[in-house]
Amino acid sequence: MPLHPNFPTSPHAIVDPAAGVLFETFRKAVNASTVRDASTVAIDSVIRLRQTRPFVVREQGYLVPKKSVFNRIIGDGGFELKFAQFLENCRDVVAYAKNYLAVGFRLDYVNSHSNITNYYPDFLVKLTDGRVVIVETKGREELELPRNIERLRQWCEDVNRAQSAVWYGFVYVDQAGFEKYRPKALL
Repeated sequence: MPLHPNFPTSPHAIVDPAAGVLFETFRKAVNASTVRDASTVAIDSVIRLRQTRPFVVREQGYLVPKKSVFNRIIGDGGFELKFAQFLENCRDVVAYAKNYLAVGFRLDYVNSHSNITNYYPDFLVKLTDGRVVIVETKGREELELPRNIERLRQWCEDVNRAQSAVWYGFVYVDQAGFEKYRPKALL
């Protein structure tokens, strides 16, 4: 059975379609029996945004915030900057932060290829009543989005069950809905 010349040892590159189906069947079966949710919750650390070490980001559009510990909010796209400006103007938002890689807040999840990987939500927002909302913004649909949102929902449930000092919730904001309805508050 011939292999793709650029990846001579990769089983993903098998040219024979029947062998590819066989490989996928085995991969799914192995992952189904080895990748399992342990259903355990433990809080082993707390992220303090004020203790985030200085970091460098690529030069791109930014917003100078008043409600963030960071001196600039860098957007991965124009919509993230629009949303950051919205947070600046929300009366129910006391503070927020872009979830940069340097912050370290990530959720592990099983992606569409059955691999364990990390998901980094876009914003962490503290409301005037002390609640914390984790926000995912999207300008377009992505393959992993349903899995990311489901993982974020589960994380919020788990952390709220494990502690009661702070309530955590999540919001998914799509660009089309945001621009159509023009909300005045986050929740």
